[in-house]
Amino acid sequence: MGKLACVFPGQGSQSVGMGQSLYQAMPEAKEAFAAIDEAAGRSLSTLCFEGPEAELKRTINTQPTILAASLAAFACYEKLGGPKPDYVAGHSLGEFTALCVASVLSLKDTVKLVEKRASLMESCPKGAMTAVLGMDCDKLEALCLEVSQSLQAEGKTGTDHVVLVANFNTRDQLVISGNPDAVARAGALIKERGGKLIPLPVGGAFHSPLMSGAAKEFAAALKELPFGQAKYQVVQNFDAKPSQEPEVLKEKLARQMESAVRWTATVDFMAANGVDTIVEIGPGKVLTGLVKKIDRSIKFFNVFDEASLKETIAALTTAAVP
Repeated sequence: MGKLACVFPGQGSQSVGMGQSLYQAMPEAKEAFAAIDEAAGRSLSTLCFEGPEAELKRTINTQPTILAASLAAFACYEKLGGPKPDYVAGHSLGEFTALCVASVLSLKDTVKLVEKRASLMESCPKGAMTAVLGMDCDKLEALCLEVSQSLQAEGKTGTDHVVLVANFNTRDQLVISGNPDAVARAGALIKERGGKLIPLPVGGAFHSPLMSGAAKEFAAALKELPFGQAKYQVVQNFDAKPSQEPEVLKEKLARQMESAVRWTATVDFMAANGVDTIVEIGPGKVLTGLVKKIDRSIKFFNVFDEASLKETIAALTTAAVP
């Protein structure tokens, strides 16, 4: 086995019952959920295990519950002797999980930060996001610029003309974000030019300039928190580059909310630097699906319940034997 990366999912990976199998099987998961519930001042574990689904889908609940399930899963992975990663990374929200497992942020501070982030994002100005399939990023970026300039020529000001690529998930699975009218205008052009659209069920324009007010408030909250030296190289969404330095990690995290998620570049960077195995830790298999599309040579594993944990540990232990 070459180098190993552990990656952590973001919003959209949630499901009722997440984390419950590990909670019932391992004391480490119980301890993690108890500590997270205490830090949050509410029972995130109950939301994870019982929902209801409508509540779990609300950003204010989705983000901290995915964090809780992911941290509990990593605690179990460590307990069973999961190999230490060379790199950690997370998709959007998942970056907070990565920073916590790398000991950059304490568990308590991570939970508080994610609760703050979720609250800010839930109450952000109205926006829209749409997944785009079958169009490469250069063409889509040019199309968004064309729409934005056209709207400005029509007299749109402020953020009314904003539409841009917010998530580079794979080479041809992208997400645009921005003002609802601008996103709709871009969507019509995308269809004309052969692309496919999947509107996302969110009320905000995440990872776009429409988040700038929330991002400033979040950055102010971030300033007060101590960041430690990372135990592992953390590859961040902002620029898909690694660091272990506290101030570098903090500065890029402060910019994440209004910047694009560069997931394709993150996977490409890790692969170019010797990563041949990725373990997705947390609910769902969204990131595994994306990694498959980005680089099929990478071996991937999941840890989301007791069975997948045991299978992954067994496979990684065998792979590590010379």
